Amino acid sequence: MQKDNHYTLKQIGTIKTPYQKNAPYQPVDTDKQEFYILLNNEYVDGLSELKKFNYIYLIFFADRITQEPEMMVSPPWAEGKKVGVFASRSPVRPNPIGLSIVQIKEIVGNKIYTSGLDVFDKTPLLDIKPYIKDLDNKDNANYGWIKEMDDMSHLSLHIKGIPHDY
Repeated sequence: MQKDNHYTLKQIGTIKTPYQKNAPYQPVDTDKQEFYILLNNEYVDGLSELKKFNYIYLIFFADRITQEPEMMVSPPWAEGKKVGVFASRSPVRPNPIGLSIVQIKEIVGNKIYTSGLDVFDKTPLLDIKPYIKDLDNKDNANYGWIKEMDDMSHLSLHIKGIPHDY
């Protein structure tokens, strides 16, 4: 609903993760901790046939962002390089809306158990959409400005959210 360039969105559920103060930059598929979506009961019928998909998009409200967005940012792994916020995955954006792709492990009632997530516990969920293989996988996708960085193998660990020591 729009009112004077302001919009109202409905929270359809809550994302449950083990992360209270720190969360990974990207979902980590191999994280063995418990991750699930607790969908509000009035939306449970909307889960019909969802379990036939392997992956879903989760669209959420990054409600713990307190910083004001800047149009030029320096990703923490990019060795000081500055890029436009829209050329980054920074969570500090004009609208604090997040997007993650996760694997469905199981759906029980109003709970969707998933692979690892990159959000804090109790993050408000705005929407769920199925990830459809031929629609959402683009063979000609590239690395944009990231390809210009010196150590792509190290950077790919950061990009994929894989924990590492260097």
